[in-house]
Parts: sequence; structure tokens; C-alpha cells
Amino acid sequence: MAVKQWSLEWGGRTLTIETGKFALQTNASCTVRYGDTVILATAVISKQTRPGIDFFPLMVNFEEKLYAAGKIKGSRFIKREGRPTDDAVLSGRLVDRAIRPLFPTELRNDVQVILTALSYDTENDPQVPALIAASTALALSSIPWAGPIAGARVGRVDGAWVLNPKVALRESGEADIIIAGTPERIIMVEAGCKEIPDADVLAALRFGADSLGPILSLIKQIAAEAGQPKVNPVPEKPEQAAQLPAVEQAVRALIAGKIDAWMFDRVKPGRAERVAMVERFGAAVREYLTGAAAEPEIAAVILGRFKHYLEEHVTERILSAGTRLDGRALTDIRPLQIEVGLLPRTHGSGLFQRGDTQVLSTVTLGAPGDVQTLDTMEEEGTKRYMHHYSDTPASYGETGPLRGPGNRAIGHGALAERALQPVLPAQEAFPYAIRVVSEVLGSNGSSSMASVCGSTLALLDAGVPVQKPVAGIAMGLASNAAGQWRVLTDLQDIEDGPGGMDFKIAGTRDGITAIQMDTKTHGLTWEVVEQTFRQSQAARGQLLDAIAQVIAAPRPELSPYAPRIVTIHINPDKIRDVIGPGGKMINKIIAETGVDIDIEDDGTVFVTSDDAAGMERAVKWIEELTHEVQPGEQYEGTVVRLEDFGAFVQVLPGQDGLVHVSEISWSHVPRPSDVLKLGDKVKVVVREIDNLGRINLSIKQLLPKPEGWTPPPRPAFDRGNRPPHRGFGGGRGGFRNGR
Repeated sequence: MAVKQWSLEWGGRTLTIETGKFALQTNASCTVRYGDTVILATAVISKQTRPGIDFFPLMVNFEEKLYAAGKIKGSRFIKREGRPTDDAVLSGRLVDRAIRPLFPTELRNDVQVILTALSYDTENDPQVPALIAASTALALSSIPWAGPIAGARVGRVDGAWVLNPKVALRESGEADIIIAGTPERIIMVEAGCKEIPDADVLAALRFGADSLGPILSLIKQIAAEAGQPKVNPVPEKPEQAAQLPAVEQAVRALIAGKIDAWMFDRVKPGRAERVAMVERFGAAVREYLTGAAAEPEIAAVILGRFKHYLEEHVTERILSAGTRLDGRALTDIRPLQIEVGLLPRTHGSGLFQRGDTQVLSTVTLGAPGDVQTLDTMEEEGTKRYMHHYSDTPASYGETGPLRGPGNRAIGHGALAERALQPVLPAQEAFPYAIRVVSEVLGSNGSSSMASVCGSTLALLDAGVPVQKPVAGIAMGLASNAAGQWRVLTDLQDIEDGPGGMDFKIAGTRDGITAIQMDTKTHGLTWEVVEQTFRQSQAARGQLLDAIAQVIAAPRPELSPYAPRIVTIHINPDKIRDVIGPGGKMINKIIAETGVDIDIEDDGTVFVTSDDAAGMERAVKWIEELTHEVQPGEQYEGTVVRLEDFGAFVQVLPGQDGLVHVSEISWSHVPRPSDVLKLGDKVKVVVREIDNLGRINLSIKQLLPKPEGWTPPPRPAFDRGNRPPHRGFGGGRGGFRNGR
């Protein structure tokens, strides 16, 4: 295959697509370069299907390579890339959600799209090039797919929308929105916003979609010049091709005959009733297939599809009569149950239940040092607010092995984290590390949005001074091939069928903070999107009203079990005094007081403890270590060294001053050792800090002056008999003999 390149100017930079150079064993491959960020996309389809599979097995993997950013992994022991980072998982999910709806629903061959970051320039993020690369590779391949689509990123800076903002501008902006689809229809949205009004976000989506035209034209040109014809990768067996339509028609007729008696005989508000209904239909279908002696392969196909037949009836009843299976109107939210303060020892907790979806969220507050360290291809630094979404097979009334978080859990956790981020207090005002865990105890429609509401409840219960409560709702869609459609508020289980969507929107009363949208259509028209925004805004207001009835504002006090943080500001030059040689001093403070200590480069010191006495000791210790002694201050110090000319007294840890022999007493003292000994506690006052930073002290100035006292005569020395000068060294280690 000859190497070919195509380029265009887009968003102020050159985008280049190249084929025919890399990964030539695949069904199709290409690279997309934007700036100096380069993504390799490969698309491969299996030659056979897996027996018994009843879903489309698509895998989309985003491979972060640290070499792409010129980095070596920070771990001392493991230097190669391992398990995908959360960022890589989220990037893969983003592309998956954009391309999945355009595959044939009956496809059962494994399809894998791998997106590898070969170069990352730290300015142009890899997600948009990855979207374009995946679309191009699939368009070039023989894999059946109804693309192409394109993707773009939209930011807002100083009120103006910006196409594909560079990373630094994006991070400082007011919005970060990724949109995929065509100018006429959107198929995927991922957004984080700083309380931007709904109408403005809708304008941003239109702005982004309008920018997709040039990319779509380019991909179509590439597919026309270098693409392969689309083929059915696994031709049906002749006998199956003859039997399947007849069996499918008979099963559809069977289901249609029982719809009124089994599905719409009564309102079914609970998930258990609806699951039992589906199982009843399934048993009838299996009985029919057995009686009809259907081929095992055909039976497997029908059993994999019969739920779709049921969902089609649900959709048609919504479109024709506005009737939902649980009896709700199209704009109704399921019954709510909201509680806070459920758990006695957590720092904050909240229960949010909507219908059968139940989420228990908890807050844990930690020291500033408990932040998460980031070390990925794109990011270095720390993350102060963490939200972790956790579900088990029991969440769905099922059994199964317990493993680590899957891609879905990582994605849902990141969505709720993004939704709450804009309303969190600034670190200067609330320096805690904050971890929220949302335990999904029941899942039946939009547990991710329930975790947004649960997070808000738990944060308010914990006394975290969030600026405003945040709520989220999932919007669904009933649509058919004839172009009829209706938007559904508060999507659940069997309503999420063919022709549907899952459009999640979270925000405050004043604006949107997060969006995640994917669809089971070939894209949403702008009319559908506009209606979705209208209904979701009303539903969000209802949820916020319900939350406010239970807890309207953050609790005025933190939990008694939460640690307290005292913030101290010291001279940055004094940081070394707190740390000590090799960390000896800071480790000693921590060991003896039981606190956590975190020090910023600007001299901000955070002392964290749940023990008030230990906190007080540690704070006093640090203040003494870093206090800059001033003339006139009084101390009770310890005699640490005696010389003929005076006594050295430690007034603060690591800070000694000199009491000259003439400042020990109002009466004559021949030698300091005549009246003082090592270890004596003495009260002293600071006379001066000399131009070398040395501390001069006095004992006698704190003693009453004897009546009639006169200064003693100064001793006379001729130049030949003057004693040798003895100077004093200064600094944080105390005075030293100067030689």
C-alpha cells in the first residue's frame, strides 16, 4: 500500500492524516497529526464469531505511551507502562461511545480499535486526534460501519467560544466540551463547565458541530481514494439465511400477541416486576423455539434479540400514547428518598434514591498530603478532590466475582467528579484533601447522576463549604424509523432501547457543570437536543428543591471525627529549619505529636491532626522553630554554653543568644560560671539583633535596678595587654566561636 497524506488547516493548526506506512497487517490503519501530537489508529475485525454471544463485542483501547511526551515513569521499580491509567480509560470510552452506534446491531464479530499515542506535544490534547483517527481507520476498512463522523473540542475563554483550545488555555477556561458527529446530528458529548447557562452550552454544541464539516469532507475523500468496500465478514449459512426471517417473524408475532396481557396489563413501577415480565417473555420464546425445533444457531440469535423486540413495543407505546411502563408522565421523576448523616463515624454521608436506583455516598477529609499524585503521559501534579464510583453484581440483583473497578466505574466516577469540581471551595479556604465514594446499592437507570446527587448530600453533611448544591438527571429518548420521537425525563431500564439515548446533564440552579451523552441512534437532531435541555433544566430544579428540603447548606461544623488543619505561614527561608538535616526535625515533630505536616514552597505549613493537644504542641514547636526574634521580646531560656565573656542561652529551638557578662547582673560578675551553670533556666530579654543577625540578650534588665546603682568603671587596658577578641558566629544553629 502506497504512503499517502492529506492535510488541512483547522482551528489555526495543520491536521495531517497519513495511511500506508504503519500497521499494515490490520484491516485498516492511519496516523493523525495535530501540531506535534500524533495518534496511530488500527482497526481489526475477527474472522469468526464467538459461539453463543448475544451482543456486539467492540473493544476500543487508548494506549498512553510515556515516550510520546519524552517521559520515564516515576516509579523506581517499574519503568514500563502497565495497567491503563484512568485518563487512558476515559479516552478510550470517549471514542467508543462515539463510534459504537454506527455499527450494525446484528454484528457479532469482535472489532477492536486501538489508538496509540506516538507523540504528545503538551499543547494539543490527544483525544480529538484519536476520535478522527478512529473514524478514518473505520472508514478506510472493510468493516461494516455507517460513518464517518468527526470530533472537535470547544472551550470558552473570556466569554468567547474557541475551537480546539490548547491545553493551557483549556485548563484556565470556563468550559471543556468534546462533541462528535456531523454538523446536522450529534452522536456523543463529553463536557465539563463552570456553571454555564443551558442556552450557552447549547450554543457551544452548535459551534462545535459546525466546525466538523471540513474534517468529514476530508475523511470521505480519503475513504474514496484509499478505502476498501464494506463486506459482511461472516456470511450467514444458506439454511440460516432462509430460516431466520421466518422464525424471527413468528417470535415477533408471539410477543405482539401477549403485549397487552403481559406488559401493559397494569402499571409496573418496580424493577423486579419488569424483570419478571421480561423473564416471562423469555420463557415463552424459548418454549416456542423448542417446539418449532429451531436450529441452535438460529435460537441463539433470536434469544439475543428478543429483548429488543420488547423495547420496540415500549417505545411505540410511548410515541403513540405517551404511556410509560411505570405509569409516569414523560417529564416525571421517579419517587425520591433523600437522607444525610446515616453513618456515625464517616466525616459525611448521604443517601440518594430515585426509584430503584440507590446510591450511598461518603466523604473522607484528609491532610493536604493525602492528595493523589498524577504521573501520566498528559499530566504531572496532584489531585485534591477524588470521586470513586463503586458497584458490585448485587447492585443489579446478580451474582459474580468481585474485581477492581472496570471502565464503566472509572467513567462514572470521573463524570460525577467533574460535576462537583466547579463548586468546591478554594484550597486556600479549605485545604483538605477530599475523597467521595459512591456505593451503588441498587442500579436501575442513571446511577452516575444519582452519585452526583449523593456526592452533594455527603459534602454538605460533612460541612465542606461547597458554593452551591449540584444535581444531575439522565434524559432518554423514544424514537422510530418514521422520524417520531419523544424525550423522556429520568431514564430507566427497559426504556433504554433501540432509538434511545442516555443524555446526562448535571449542574446548579445557575448553570451546567457536566454533560455526558451517548445514543443508540445515528445521531440526534438539534430539535431533540433543544427539547432535552429544556426538560433537563426543569428536572434539575426539582431535584435541587428536594435536596434543599433535607439539607440546604453545608453544616456549620466539621464532624468531630474529621481531622483539623491549622495553617501557618512562615518565611520560606525558614523551611529548612522545620525540616532539619535529612528530615530529622520534621520527623521528630511528627513522631512526638502524632500530626501530619505538609509544607508548600511559599512557606505555607499545614498541620493536620484529630488530637487537639498534639496539634497545639506541633504548632507551638513550628512557630518557635521559625519565629524571628525581635528586640524587646522576653523568653525563658536555657543556658547551653558558658564562656569567660558571657553565657549562651537558647531562647527558641535552634536559636541561641549571648548574655554578655556585663548583662547578667546589676552587680559585678567576674565570670559567668560564678553565677550560672549549664542547663539553668533563666529569664532574658532581647536587647538587639546586630547587623550580622546575632541575638544579644540581657538578664539584668528584667531584674530591679538596685537603689543608687552606678555603672562600674570600665577596666583599663593598654594596647599591649588587651585580651584577644572573641567574636560570635550566628545563624539558625546558634552562636559559635569565631576563629
